Amino acid sequence: MLETSARLLQLLSLLQIRREWTGAALSDRMAVTERTVRRDIGKLRTLGYPISASPGVAGGYQLGAGAQLPPLLLDDGEALAVALGLAAVASGPVAGIGEASVRALAKLEQVLPPRLRTRFAALKGSVWTLAPPTTPVNPDCLTAISGAISDSRTVAFTYSGYDGDTTRRLVEPYRLVDTGRRWYLVAWDTMREDWRTLRVDRISSPPSERSRYQPRALPAKDLAEYVQRSITRSPYRYDVVVRLHAPLARIAESVGPSIAQLQADGADCTILRAGWDSLDIPLVHLAALDVDFDILEPAEMREEALLMAERLQRAGNRTQTAGQESTDS
Repeated sequence: MLETSARLLQLLSLLQIRREWTGAALSDRMAVTERTVRRDIGKLRTLGYPISASPGVAGGYQLGAGAQLPPLLLDDGEALAVALGLAAVASGPVAGIGEASVRALAKLEQVLPPRLRTRFAALKGSVWTLAPPTTPVNPDCLTAISGAISDSRTVAFTYSGYDGDTTRRLVEPYRLVDTGRRWYLVAWDTMREDWRTLRVDRISSPPSERSRYQPRALPAKDLAEYVQRSITRSPYRYDVVVRLHAPLARIAESVGPSIAQLQADGADCTILRAGWDSLDIPLVHLAALDVDFDILEPAEMREEALLMAERLQRAGNRTQTAGQESTDS
């Protein structure tokens, strides 16, 4: 009995690591007859594993997807990766799945072999994530939109704008983009007849599927870059473009993708593009990066930089004079 159980686990592991196996290859790998392989395949099927078989010389066995989730076999690396992923998701931006992630993590930790449990505990205890503030999203909303994208169906929902006003939207959904802090939906707004980048956390009613739509040409080849441009530049009064005299890798450590678009300008410089409603605030942020920079656009930002420099110089001179007067007294 023990030998049979061990053989079934070995067979299941083989089926999970390759898309398709011939009966001869399985019997050779397991050192059993093809008749034993067929019998063991039948036993796995009775346990709920959906294993299909194709006849002929080129045929074989394939593990497919079933109506229920059967037990999975993971190697050491896979088990450790899943455990660390669940630990991260437990505090992630998708609302309602943290508890499920904790339950799944508890089950996995319970069966981890000692060698992996020690490694996992060491990694989990030594790594801390200083995550930026996130806005939780209803996972049912994400799955509903994802299903509509797959089926090419329009969805209707109530949407809350940045000013708090709510509107009814009927859109053709095309992609969901996760920026790390928020989820965004790239969609064609049928009422406004234009592309829109919508924050999923502002969808205040369950999305309801409507009629099918004929997919149209996307607004950009790279929708992640399109969303980044939409949220960092489009909504603002000024489109700021500067050249930073530092490599891209160094600037990327301080400037996240939700703040600005970064592009390498040779090996030693970086082009930064971002939207702002004022010109003095970006100057403060740029100065805080502690690198030289050239203001490319807009022209009035260069004038604002001169005014700020004069203001700072006057402040420095007054401070120096006040300090000298205090010493003399």
